Amino acid sequence: MIKVMSFNIRMGLANDGINDWDFRKSLTLGRINEFSPDLLGIQECYDNEAQAGFLKRRLSGYEFIGVQRGGYSGAAMEMAPALFKKSGFKLLGSGCFWLSETPGRAGSLNWNASFPRTCLWLRLWHYNTNKILIFLNTHFDYQPMAIIGSARVLRDWLRRNADMPLIVTGDFNTDKESESYQLLTKELIDTRPNNDHTFHDFGRIAIGGPIDWILASAHFRIVQSRIDHYHENDVYPSDHYPLLAILDWQS
Repeated sequence: MIKVMSFNIRMGLANDGINDWDFRKSLTLGRINEFSPDLLGIQECYDNEAQAGFLKRRLSGYEFIGVQRGGYSGAAMEMAPALFKKSGFKLLGSGCFWLSETPGRAGSLNWNASFPRTCLWLRLWHYNTNKILIFLNTHFDYQPMAIIGSARVLRDWLRRNADMPLIVTGDFNTDKESESYQLLTKELIDTRPNNDHTFHDFGRIAIGGPIDWILASAHFRIVQSRIDHYHENDVYPSDHYPLLAILDWQS
């Protein structure tokens, strides 16, 4: 079994009142520890001591790999890191491509995207089964043309690696009626094929489809999947609900 979690944790610099990062970071950490995923894709993680540093320190059982969306400049910026349990996997290789017309160019963007966007991939050896998989984590832009452009870039990468077991987590900033969803689910299986919403704006939005997905290749079967709605009074772990899935290898 492989437990997978996708979690947009809301950038720590945002001014969110009672839901500021300092007030909710223990809840965010608590939801991760409660599910104890083997693979964890995080979106909107700011690469500074307060957010990324906090998670690295408190999630010491995980290998934390992230690339700032602007590239390798060294300036603190948002990233979409991928984490895996050190006890469950060995890292065989990793890489990052940008969701643009020039994926190999760090910090590149097209299609009127508001920010550069990345897709990080990890090639992992699963100790329990001696099998190799690729785990990807991404965060699409919210501009419509950038969303479809990003989906095509990701689809092309998936096709080039279609012989490999693949698991993808991400905030795709579009729902399951979109062309982007149709493109990607021709390549991979949606682990939760219903329309429960995942973005909730700290409890202020109760409608809308899921924009956070966990996708997997046919090498896996879905054992269980759910959305975690936990909060404490008016304080939420994030403005997105985390998405959880338990996968098993096909026999």
